[in-house]
Amino acid sequence: MKPFEYARATERGDATAQAANNATFIAGGTNLLDLMKLEVMAPDKLVDINRLDLSQIGETDDGGLRIGALVTNSDCAADKRIRDDYPVLSRAILAGASGQLRNKATTGGNLCQRTRCYYFYDTAMPCNKREPGSGCQAMEGFNRIHAILGASDACIATYPGDMAVAMTALDAEVEIEDKAGDIRHVPVQEFHLLPGDHPEKDNILEPGDLITAVILPPRVEGKQIYQKVRDRASYAFALCSVAAIVKMDGNTIDGVALAFGGLAHKPWRDEAVEELLVGQQPSAELFGKAADQLLAEAQGYGSNDFKIPLTRRVLISVLKEATQTGAAS
Repeated sequence: MKPFEYARATERGDATAQAANNATFIAGGTNLLDLMKLEVMAPDKLVDINRLDLSQIGETDDGGLRIGALVTNSDCAADKRIRDDYPVLSRAILAGASGQLRNKATTGGNLCQRTRCYYFYDTAMPCNKREPGSGCQAMEGFNRIHAILGASDACIATYPGDMAVAMTALDAEVEIEDKAGDIRHVPVQEFHLLPGDHPEKDNILEPGDLITAVILPPRVEGKQIYQKVRDRASYAFALCSVAAIVKMDGNTIDGVALAFGGLAHKPWRDEAVEELLVGQQPSAELFGKAADQLLAEAQGYGSNDFKIPLTRRVLISVLKEATQTGAAS
């Protein structure tokens, strides 16, 4: 690990000012420290933000919840309000890591975690995300966990998280304070970026930006499901995951929100799929059409070709469960 400076911030303004000068925030450090040990990331300075007042979950004026950026994954998943009103979020967090990691990982840090692409972690290999312009070894290499949607010629890495997938389905927002002290709110759906020509940029954060909270809307009606397919039942990253919120009106689908993990450089949401389902009666034919819409532009790269039929099966399974029907045609 390369030498670095360390500082503790006690105020937000101090934290954002230091980060604007080529420093990196650290809270739980569950991903950052691994990257520093491998010298994939080598910040000149770490700014510890654990003393900031960002570790509470509180109610908003409109009946939603404000989850502070330093709320640990364990505390978030265990909160009764989360379990009762946003079970898809609690289940996603519990599916996302071991208990030891959840005890340290924070809400803000979880959103900012970086891809687990093998070539990103191996500094002997070319990687456009780690070193722009060097190439993408995953294109021709082992790409079992890589993207089938939204990839580019520069990068086929996936975003590895679970929490953000559920937050995307819930239409949550990220609260961000910049170095000038100004606050802005960005939908989680827009927080992460597709790789395009600049895969080195994972999200919309600029130097000095500090995530202060995630805002959940008022309780969302409907059946909430989080289903994750992985190589082993214990702690592992998703090959495909689905966060679903489905509201039924009798035998008709009245509302749908679907977000997918393990498929793209960001949590994936396709509103055309949701629109296709709303107002329809559940059927095997309908669910197949939804899968066709989702995967219309999917592309495998060899080792991950299996993800296309896998995603189809997972989506259909989730929709059957959410509509509480065998979906007979």
